[in-house]
Amino acid sequence: MQKMKKIITILLCILMLLSAAACGKKDSVKNTVNGNMKTYYEMNDGTWMCDNHTYKYRLEISGRMPNAAADTTFVYLSNIEEISFEQAYRAGGVSSNTEDYFQPEDAVLVEMK
Repeated sequence: MQKMKKIITILLCILMLLSAAACGKKDSVKNTVNGNMKTYYEMNDGTWMCDNHTYKYRLEISGRMPNAAADTTFVYLSNIEEISFEQAYRAGGVSSNTEDYFQPEDAVLVEMK
């Protein structure tokens, strides 16, 4: 009986810790953004989060793709400080070369305007 009480006490402690951890995560989100490609989050510490990856930067990269009538803006969350427009549009889905695409931990396309 005493062993059962210890097990129940330990389980209750674990549940309380998990609840506290979940509350802490909610408090760390400053803003939720429903991008037209992905939903992403601005965090209270100034970072950005998408698909369980954390990024240092939110980059808006504008320019005109070849033969396009208007400019396009790509919004990337990134751990790369600078991304050229050419890199942005190729990684945005126009390249058939897989080396042109970013690894998820490096950058992710969240909006295209």
